[in-house]
Amino acid sequence: MSLGKSLFSARKKAGLSQEETAERLGVSRQTVSKWETDESLPDICQSQRLAFIYHLTLDELVKFNADTKESDVYSLVIRIGDPWYASWWAYLIY
Repeated sequence: MSLGKSLFSARKKAGLSQEETAERLGVSRQTVSKWETDESLPDICQSQRLAFIYHLTLDELVKFNADTKESDVYSLVIRIGDPWYASWWAYLIY
């Protein structure tokens, strides 16, 4: 499961809409949508707040797939254009 699918699933289990989640985080609904479709990644602060909102630990939120390869993380980061995220997400999943 991708991180986006994990975020989508966690939001649904928490009974929240994208709008409600966005409002609680102070971001747009489109931002939440981009996270859930793997078009972008939440930063560490947003990830911590998402975990809290969804009643999960940060570990539970980001452990979307133990078989995810580092190259998959880098591919996603290259798509969104910020290499800092690559090292941060690689650190979280390894």
